[in-house]
Amino acid sequence: MFSKILIANRGEIAVRIIRACREMGISTVAVYSQADKDALHVSMADESYCIGGPQVADSYLNMAAILEAAVVSGAQAIHPGYGLLSENAKFVSLCEKCNIQFIGPSAEMIERLGDKDEARKTMRAAGVPVTPGSDVIDDIDEARANAAAIGFPLLVKARSGGGGRGIRRVDRIEDFDNAFLAAKAEAQSAFGDGAVYMEKFITPVKHIEMQLLCDKYGNVVCLGERECSVQRKNQKLIEECPSPAITPELRQNMMAAAVKAAKAVNYENAGTVEFLLDQDKNFYFMEMNTRLQVEHPVTEMVVGIDIVQWMIRIASGAKLTITQDRVYMHGNAIECRINAEDPDNQFRPSCGTLDFIHIPGGPCVRFDTAIYQDYQVPPYYDSMIGKLIVQARSRELAIRKMKMALSELTINGIRHNRNLHIDILSDPVFVSGEYTTGFMEERQKKANKKKTKG
Repeated sequence: MFSKILIANRGEIAVRIIRACREMGISTVAVYSQADKDALHVSMADESYCIGGPQVADSYLNMAAILEAAVVSGAQAIHPGYGLLSENAKFVSLCEKCNIQFIGPSAEMIERLGDKDEARKTMRAAGVPVTPGSDVIDDIDEARANAAAIGFPLLVKARSGGGGRGIRRVDRIEDFDNAFLAAKAEAQSAFGDGAVYMEKFITPVKHIEMQLLCDKYGNVVCLGERECSVQRKNQKLIEECPSPAITPELRQNMMAAAVKAAKAVNYENAGTVEFLLDQDKNFYFMEMNTRLQVEHPVTEMVVGIDIVQWMIRIASGAKLTITQDRVYMHGNAIECRINAEDPDNQFRPSCGTLDFIHIPGGPCVRFDTAIYQDYQVPPYYDSMIGKLIVQARSRELAIRKMKMALSELTINGIRHNRNLHIDILSDPVFVSGEYTTGFMEERQKKANKKKTKG
């Protein structure tokens, strides 16, 4: 087992990993930008090193500075959290060259599954259902012909990256050329790779993901599903476990497909297979995330397994002691992402000093965050400042508990989306469990109609 781990991240996930390490008796090393010198993860870690200026390119994406901090501190391993360098194959290769264990899959695995076109081919060959579509196409005339064959609506999608970038929906052939070129340009700018492919746009659908743990010895266990269909511009807002749409039989089929996907590539460490689920309960492989997911706490709350600690154990060479027949889902959990943004002003990011905070408590209420009284929310990073998670015996009780917790959560000094979450949880469509990935868009359309009538 490692005796010292460097956390190559910031914010709530850095705090989350430090806490996991503390429970395991592992010393921690924090890295931070000049803007984060007073951040909570810096004071919580056993050691901390400034690695550059406020911009992520100068600090949290500064591979040389992070690796230098790891070498100087004597850290044996690096946990990347999510985002930033968590799926950067080059960084993983550099860790290997420095004889530092990357807590996650290998560089080769990240490259293989990060290429969504290659991943689709691999899953298709393994017998995992894949959304109808095309391989990577560069020529616009060939792409147009393929689009006509696939049928509209369809999605033009970047081969690399994520976060909703490099994706364009096309509803008719007349709009195809502009969408195709725009997706390529955005993908090139965001990921340095302008390659795109096409998928049939299946609607309405639910976004369902399966959490996996895979050790170095071929053992794979699936911890069940998360429902992630409440999204705005392809960014998740609320997640729940289990999904209200999944029957026991369907769960077993989707879990089996996820395990098959992992074994097809000899995957190691924590990973998530994302599926689209249509109205007829057909599911299709979308992608496999080779990192810890933001929404991992809802799985932890329901199955009672610390995913971060298992990532560390697996990376150190330990065998999984969890077997599939011992994975039980207890009750329901919901997570709301609390973002520093103004929903009433086009979700404009908000920053400033937090002059008052009250965090809800009680049984099975968890708030993963790095904020504190008088904390200065910086303008340089992702807007998420916390994740509120609750667990209860049933979905109905979990919704009620989350609304109570949200009403108690108080963060003064900035604008945030707490009230939006309360509204969503009160929406009859959400309460029914029949919501899909178009849920937020439909809500906005209804709101616009009300404004027009008024």
